[in-house]
Amino acid sequence: MAAELTAHELIARHRPTLDQALEAIRTRAYWSPHPEHPKAYGENGSLDMAAGKAAFDALLGSRVELDQPGTDGWVDGETSPYGIELGVSYPHADLDVLLPAMKAGMRAWRDAGAETRAVVCLEILKRISDRTMEFAQAVMHTSGQAFMMAFQAGGPHAQDRGMEAVAYAYVEQVRTPDTAEWTKPQGKRDPLALTKRFVPVPRGIGLVIGCNTFPTWNGYPGLFASLATGNAVLVKPHPRAVLPLALTVQVARQVLTEAGFDPNLVALAAERPGEGIAKTLATRPEIRIIDYTGSTEFGDWLESNARQAQVYTEKAGVNTVIVESTDDYKGMLSNLAFSLSLYSGQMCTTPQNLLVPRDGITTDQGPKSFDEVAADLAKAVDGLLGDDARAGALLGAIVNPDVKARLEAAAGLGEVALASREIANAEFPGAVVRTPVIVKLDGAKPDAEAAYMSECFGPVSFLVAVDSAADATELLRRTIREKGAMTVGAYTTSPEVEEAVTEVCLEEAAQLSLNLTGGVYVNQTAAFSDFHGSGGNPAANAALCDGAFVANRFRVVEVRREA
Repeated sequence: MAAELTAHELIARHRPTLDQALEAIRTRAYWSPHPEHPKAYGENGSLDMAAGKAAFDALLGSRVELDQPGTDGWVDGETSPYGIELGVSYPHADLDVLLPAMKAGMRAWRDAGAETRAVVCLEILKRISDRTMEFAQAVMHTSGQAFMMAFQAGGPHAQDRGMEAVAYAYVEQVRTPDTAEWTKPQGKRDPLALTKRFVPVPRGIGLVIGCNTFPTWNGYPGLFASLATGNAVLVKPHPRAVLPLALTVQVARQVLTEAGFDPNLVALAAERPGEGIAKTLATRPEIRIIDYTGSTEFGDWLESNARQAQVYTEKAGVNTVIVESTDDYKGMLSNLAFSLSLYSGQMCTTPQNLLVPRDGITTDQGPKSFDEVAADLAKAVDGLLGDDARAGALLGAIVNPDVKARLEAAAGLGEVALASREIANAEFPGAVVRTPVIVKLDGAKPDAEAAYMSECFGPVSFLVAVDSAADATELLRRTIREKGAMTVGAYTTSPEVEEAVTEVCLEEAAQLSLNLTGGVYVNQTAAFSDFHGSGGNPAANAALCDGAFVANRFRVVEVRREA
């Protein structure tokens, strides 16, 4: 097919950005090419907030046309957590037709080389970035995130993670040279001489199994890591959050076509209600890579049954914060209150268990008993969420009925330090909005252990009384080892306690944040600098992003001949 965008043009356009991304992952310093303030959008043809909302509204009740092979019908059914029927339809695919069509374009994509693949991926991300406000609406009305979070996490932060994956993919592919001249001396005889060629070759078709809560943020790393390493990618969205990933696939197919490649290198697998195609897809021989975010149960099933594929999973964990002492009590409470409230706790990084010595803690405001810490934290959350409009902008909406049921049941697990309350959303009366619940538990009691040693996804936190800092550290170790953790936090002014907690996190491979009292929170990570997950504990078998996340998506094949 004729290319409207040549490789030379794309390299000239995007190589400087790629080089900046490569430098960022080397230095781990702050960098982002995607503005995270709405006022930065609206120039150079990109959509401002009003235009983005209009573009989203135009999608309601429409079909997302992808022109995919094997389309045998149309599926819909998404309802916004804010109470809006989206009515958007997506093509349903006959996999026996679609998968061979996807594989057909891989040879030319492989032969294009790492640099061309990287800049095509960056062009896709640029087109998505130009529509950030539209994507923000799509993420908001499928995940239940409040608009500002949907804009930031679903837009620039997701795009950053996609670009980070492209950068790591490029580094790993160019680690080995394209060619080498090999000469081995043979004494008096003529030397042996070979010309060697090294080709990164893709594994096959990658499958991205999307999640409901962060469809783009969690979807883009695997999508772009596989695409940049030469693989075709089939995107299977969560049935409640199809739209953001369908729009992503649409953009990717347009760019691939314009760049002279087969658009079927990226395709969508939307499913009919109750069809459950993830298991079917995951075990098909054409699928050689799987990226999954979701429940531990299905993640474990994938790791055990998708034997033909390289499987990358982010599952559930029990995130823990140790509160032993602080020199900024007010700042600690404010930071924790925000962390517990953001997006109604519906983040894989939100703290669940707060371990506090039963004899209390030392602070810059004097000693604080366990009950005082509980009361003061409840007061901090109440203060943060006291105004309904502000609360709604921070909490978003409860994403599904299961989260609401867990929240309501949590109050019966122990003494309630902070009761959850209902928030009315004036703009979206159909939204289910609830403030967090904080429950006090005695860590020594077996019935309490059953609660705090299980993940309770949503706006539920347990303030767990422990005997000492040493007891908290050992409970932290056991929690990470048995249940996994995406994040760990600790507040302490003791070098000994800090060293003990750090050593646990190093030994159990859990990402640690110490004494956060300002505008950085334990449940937020920055692309190009922070690692999301470690791949070293049960919560996830991969990190976003590192070399291990991309290197096994391709293999290097050698072709050698006598010189």
